[in-house]
Amino acid sequence: MKCEIIAVGSEMLTPYRQDTNSLYMTEKLNGLGITVAYKSIVGDRLNDIAGAIRTALTRVDIVAIIGGLGPTNDDLTREAVVQALGITLRRDPVQVAALHSRAAQLRISMSSNNLKQAEVIEGAIVMPNKNGSAPGQWLDTAYSNYRKIIFMVPGPPNECKPLFDEECLPRIRAVAPEKHIATRVLKAAMIAESKCDELLEPIYKAYPDIETTILAHAGDIQLNLSCTKGALAVAQNRVDELALKLEDALGEWMYSANGETLEQILMYYLGIRQATLAVAESCTGGMLSERLTSIAGSSLSFAGGVVAYSNALKTSMLDVSEELINRYGSVSSEVALAMAEGIRNKTGATLGISITGIAGPSGGSSDKPVGLVYLALSDAHQNEVVERKFNGDRERIREFATLQAMDLVRRRLM
Repeated sequence: MKCEIIAVGSEMLTPYRQDTNSLYMTEKLNGLGITVAYKSIVGDRLNDIAGAIRTALTRVDIVAIIGGLGPTNDDLTREAVVQALGITLRRDPVQVAALHSRAAQLRISMSSNNLKQAEVIEGAIVMPNKNGSAPGQWLDTAYSNYRKIIFMVPGPPNECKPLFDEECLPRIRAVAPEKHIATRVLKAAMIAESKCDELLEPIYKAYPDIETTILAHAGDIQLNLSCTKGALAVAQNRVDELALKLEDALGEWMYSANGETLEQILMYYLGIRQATLAVAESCTGGMLSERLTSIAGSSLSFAGGVVAYSNALKTSMLDVSEELINRYGSVSSEVALAMAEGIRNKTGATLGISITGIAGPSGGSSDKPVGLVYLALSDAHQNEVVERKFNGDRERIREFATLQAMDLVRRRLM
């Protein structure tokens, strides 16, 4: 079965509010083997909401509508369902009594417009809302000779989620055929999205029953695998079989087979090697340290770091000589290596990693353009310097440099 989630509310079409209910709902529906094929956000306009519902009814089995069930003039979900289906609304005396009872319990006077929440769609089952005044509604109906399920839940998360769990999920479970969705998330670092797809497409195309999605962000590639079968073990075996082949093809680019972040994997490797890491950052301004320390227990392996933005601080804190900076420039392989050695010696860490570069948008030249970054990794036995040229704006260049630094350490520890 397929589902479409429609979130109703003009506020979610602004930069200030987000629809988070649909993420929660999607996870629960996937657990029942139901695919969420579409999601949409519609403003508080009757014709637009009704149009979205009609479109959803032509392409999915279940339509989930979130929001628009309150007492105000812009709460139009009930009216939109009625318009889309060509049926009627009725005022339910049981719900009227429930609204009056709730107001009495809260010792507040009830405005007359609250009675709008007692309007029930023809043929719908009312689903009580323990955390608010607007009840949900469940409609099992026919549309173009096909069975369709429409359910409506209020928008506030503290009302939406409990009502969905207690009232909707059991009803969906009763009508949905037994299906199970197995998923895996694989991650790879510093491989281009186009290169990744060129490498992997011949492999995942041989598994048409598995949906494979490739997502990329600043050097980090995420592969989402999803398979739906009648038995969970069958679906999981298929996903695991494909995942193993993708892992082999990705080789050292791949760092996670179960969705872990690169910093989690890095801390894992440091732990099993009983090694410590210290960082010296310039252009990334502490971004690397922030990501590493976001992992619980990182203090066992992360010795600390220095954000040495000025040349004077590179000299005083990291023992980078003024002569080296004057001769090669602060953005150079020589200074990057001196920074890595300096932070390792200062902290006594097993490894020292450094980043120096030009994040932009200004400060570049023909010899050293914006996006040029040098990274150095130092331990007691081996030094390594990498020169990279990253494209994009200042934030993207910093993100790429941070990811590249973590990947250098990961590969050394492997």
